[in-house]
Formats: sequence, structure tokens, C-alpha cells
Amino acid sequence: MTFTPPVTEQRFVLDHIAGIGQLAEHERFAEASSDLVDAILEGIGQLAAGEWAPLNWPGDESGGAKLTEDGVKMPEGFRQAYKDYVEGGWGTISAPADFGGQGLPFSLGSTILESLGSANMAFTLCPILSGGAIEALTHHGSEELQQLYLPKLCTGEWTGTMNLTEPQAGSDVGALKTKAERAKDGSWRITGQKIFITFGEHDLTDNIVHLVLARTPDAPAGTKGISLFLVPRYRLDEDGNPAEFNDVRCVSLEEKLGIHASPTCVMSYGDDGDCHGWLIGPEHGGMRAMFTMMNNARINVGMQGVQIGERATQQAVSFARERVQSARAGSDSRDAIAIIGHPDVRRMLMRMKALTQAARALVYYTAGQVDRGTLGDADAKARAELLTPLAKAYGSDCGVEIASLGVQVHGGMGYVEETGAAQHYRDARIAPIYEGTNGIQAADLVGRKLGLAGGDTVRALFDEIRADGGDHAALDTLLGDCEAAVNWLTSEEANIDDALAASYPLLTMMSVLVSGWLMARQWRIAKAQLATGEGDNEFLDMKTAAARFYLDQVVPEASGLAAAATAKANVLYSVTAEAFGA
Repeated sequence: MTFTPPVTEQRFVLDHIAGIGQLAEHERFAEASSDLVDAILEGIGQLAAGEWAPLNWPGDESGGAKLTEDGVKMPEGFRQAYKDYVEGGWGTISAPADFGGQGLPFSLGSTILESLGSANMAFTLCPILSGGAIEALTHHGSEELQQLYLPKLCTGEWTGTMNLTEPQAGSDVGALKTKAERAKDGSWRITGQKIFITFGEHDLTDNIVHLVLARTPDAPAGTKGISLFLVPRYRLDEDGNPAEFNDVRCVSLEEKLGIHASPTCVMSYGDDGDCHGWLIGPEHGGMRAMFTMMNNARINVGMQGVQIGERATQQAVSFARERVQSARAGSDSRDAIAIIGHPDVRRMLMRMKALTQAARALVYYTAGQVDRGTLGDADAKARAELLTPLAKAYGSDCGVEIASLGVQVHGGMGYVEETGAAQHYRDARIAPIYEGTNGIQAADLVGRKLGLAGGDTVRALFDEIRADGGDHAALDTLLGDCEAAVNWLTSEEANIDDALAASYPLLTMMSVLVSGWLMARQWRIAKAQLATGEGDNEFLDMKTAAARFYLDQVVPEASGLAAAATAKANVLYSVTAEAFGA
């Protein structure tokens, strides 16, 4: 099935939710003119639809990347598509200008990943991880490491990875065992093994820059003793070009449910004792540097839910318009109609549209707050921190639900591989798991983010929603439910078990609240544009319908979680672990 980049929708949300026009008023982002934004959306849409989308199904059907005697090889066509991405300068959009990037807003850069990811989610994991490596090096790397590695990471000529997980150290990062020993030349020797390393090895570029968490000698236990190291696949010569192999190798590839075109590697470091690493930031400062890398990556994973939502929705709509089956109930005609005419199919398609648009609004808004934070707005920075777990978890959860609905719309044909609907469902399922499971996002919300600025950050968000949310009873009710749940979870009455048990329902409620607020804003703007004859009437009609559906049907569902978000955890611990197996 063909993919059509949703350029009109992206521009609408950039303008009215991310506030790209306001960002361009600042000197730092002055280059983000209206004409340039249009050119970027159109240009990346052409690359996504023309080169990346046609590789999505073949990359999955072929089983994806392969481990050979010569290393990991990507499926046919991927090298050229990635080369065109690099030569088009698409990796530079929001990369720092000091190192060859264009320094444009993060929110605009996010649209690059959205279009590419909707076309080919698995492939787009490569630039997502590189963007995280750029963030970590920009904020924590030495000037020497920045000069050596950032220029080619920014262009995409080299790719970056994040190396945290080990067999015994998943969410418990502090349990990792990879070692770093100081060498006489000032570098470190790295030994150990990591698992689940996305694009840990491939043949797209001539070097790969690994950011590896490791423990130095006599380091404190747990996360306080972790340091971060830059470990290239090939060490550089005097001219800064890849030269000697750095004793870094992929020893196996995981066989996964989905994202087959993304090589998920088991990486081994220092098998021959000659793996060189360079410290990023201070010794034992690894977690701080790694979280810099992870925060924007988490927003981008929320965007992956939008990507899959968009692609699955487009495919479901196309199928529903073509699939003829049964007469419409209540009609005088006995002629079979396209299934898009049946109410339940319309319900599913409208829900897919509404959830995709709501998740997009939440992710774009969060990205816009990140941009304002980089301009020195402390309140926006804090709001971005508060919203990041919401964007990651709700965006990825929506992606799974939308992909599942897409399979349902296809009926039996959705359950077989030839339509491609099943691939979207398989691909989407990883997003709630990696970059910190959605349960960890919920724990982060109640454990850290609700307490930002002594609780003022979340209260300011609620106050703004109350002032700007419009006259919508369901949204007002959900706002009250969220405030009541937050007040209870932050009171002395709720212990840590209570807070963590209630964290996921609260996260969902708050995500729907913020998304509903942003959908209400878009509804008002679209209605005004329809009244004045601005814009594309079909697009604006769909925008108002999707917003109404979200506000009238999805928002009230979230209030149904209020009981779970204010329940004590006692019942969860009223039985033994053994009883769960009864």
C-alpha cells in the first residue's frame, strides 16, 4: 500500500500546537521561516514516500538485517535510501549549528522522523539513536570528542547507538557489569557484553559511534558508580578518518516479533582486550549523560506511536473504501456497499483518526516545550520534563491500539501477512517497552515529575487547561478527576506502593486530559477557518470531527480510570506470589 505524508496535518499542528511561528521569532530559530518549514515537510515527505516506504514490507518479509561473516548486512535498497537521506541533509535539521547542523527547532526535526517512521518505522530507529548520541555529546562530551565525532554524526555519515542493557541489567541499570580500565594513553579499555543494541552493527556507514555505560575500578555500587564512554567501531587516524578496528563486534542478532529491518544486536566489547573508549563527562557521571540522551529519545518513541498510527490508519481507510461487503443496515437497497459505509467500521476508523491526531498533538506540544526550554524558558523546560513520560507512554500505547484496530478493519485479511496490517501491529508493540517501559514512565511521573517545583509545574498545567480548555463538560470532569488523583497520590495517606500501583491509570488520565485540551484548541481553530473559508474544507471537516469524537468519547473513558488512580495497593499484596499461579 502506498503512503501519503500527512503534510497538511503536520503543518496545522506545528503552527497551532507546537507554535513554530513563535519559535521563529527568536534569533536562534529565525531560519525556521514559513517557506522553509513548507519545503522541509514536502521534501522529507517525498523521500519517505518515494524511497523509505517501498522498503518497509520487503525489509520485514525478508527477515530484515542478517549477520554474516562480514558483519551485519542490511536488506537490499537500504544503503541507497540511507545515502540519499544523508546527502539530502535531513539528519542536520535540528543538529547543533556549531558542528554542521542547521540548528532548527527540535519540534521541526521531529517531523522528519515522523514522515520517515510512518514510511518505515524499523529503518527510522537508526537516525533516532544517532540523535540521542548527538545530544549526549553536545551536552557532556569534551571539546576534543565533539570536534572529532559530532560533525559526521550530525550529517548522518556516522551513526550512533545507546548501550545500556545487559542480560542481568535491564530496567535495573545499576546492575550492569561492563568494565572500563584506565589505559596509559588516557583512554580506557572496555570489556563486557550488551544486549538489545539497536543498529549496533550495520553496513550503512563506515563508522558507528557507541555510547557505552560501564563501571570503573572501585566504583560505588548501583547507578552512582556508572560512567559513560564513547566507543567507536573503528578508531580514528590523525586526520579523523576511521582506521583500526576497535574490538567491537556483533555476536548475534535477536529474532523479534517485529521491526525486522532494525538489527537488534548482542554486542561484545574487548574480546581481544583492545577495545578503546573515551570518557564522556566526569567519571561516575554516566547516568546524567545517558538521561540527556534518553529524554529526547523518549519523545521520539512517543512519535513512533504516531508514525504507526498514521500508516495503519491510511491503510485501513484505503481498504475500507475498496472492500465491498453487505448492504447497509436499514437501507432499502440490498446492494452490497464498501465497508466504510457501515457504522461500526466508521467508529473504528474515526477512533483511529482521533487517537492519531491526539497523540500527534501531545508529542508536538512536548517537543515545542523542549524548544522553548532551550531558549531559556524555565517553566517550559519543566513542563517538557513533566510531559515527556506522557508523550512516550501515551503515544506508544495509542500506536498499539490503532494498529490493532487496523487489523480489525481488515477482518480476516488483517490477520494474514499479505495485507501488511499485521506488520504494523507487530512493529508497534515494541514502542511501549523500549526507552524505559511505559510502567517506568508512570513511575517517573509520580516519583519525580509531579514534584517538580514543589508541585507548581503540574498545578500550572492544570490551571492553564482550566482557563483555555473551553466549555466542554467531559474535559472539565477529567481535569477534576486528575487533580483529585494527584492530590491523593502526593498526600501522606498514599504510601509508595499506592503511588506506584496507581501510576499507570494516572498517567493515562493526564495524557488524555492534555491531548483533549489540545484537540479542543484545534477544534476551535478549524471551526473558525471553516467559517472564514480558509484552508482545505475536507481536512478541516475531518479535524473537527476527530476532535469532537475524542472529546465526546475518549475523554470520558479516561475518567473511568479515576477509581484505579485513587485505589490503595492493598489488594495487590493480599495474596502470595505463589497464589498467582493457582
